[in-house]
Amino acid sequence: MFVLELTYTAPVERVDALMAEHVAWLDDQYAAGVFIASGRKDPRDGGVILAVGEDRARIEAIAAADPFTVHGVCAYRVTEFIATKTAPELAPFRQQPAG
Repeated sequence: MFVLELTYTAPVERVDALMAEHVAWLDDQYAAGVFIASGRKDPRDGGVILAVGEDRARIEAIAAADPFTVHGVCAYRVTEFIATKTAPELAPFRQQPAG
């Protein structure tokens, strides 16, 4: 599982101008089963996305395709973790550590 942390690198007005494109990109990733939660940070200086997948390079490529990234209004920090314990609703995403 991955935590994608977005930090805005441009004024929020530029971010807002791209919001519809960003939401459409989010919707595509939810439909593909990659994203399981997302939202803006408080204070509003970026956002957080929870993503599932085994391939970090694929997750990084998805983040690179975000209109926010393409237009240079945010930077991503991708953190991978092993979700060994979850709420019952997220049980399908539980993982076992290797070795």
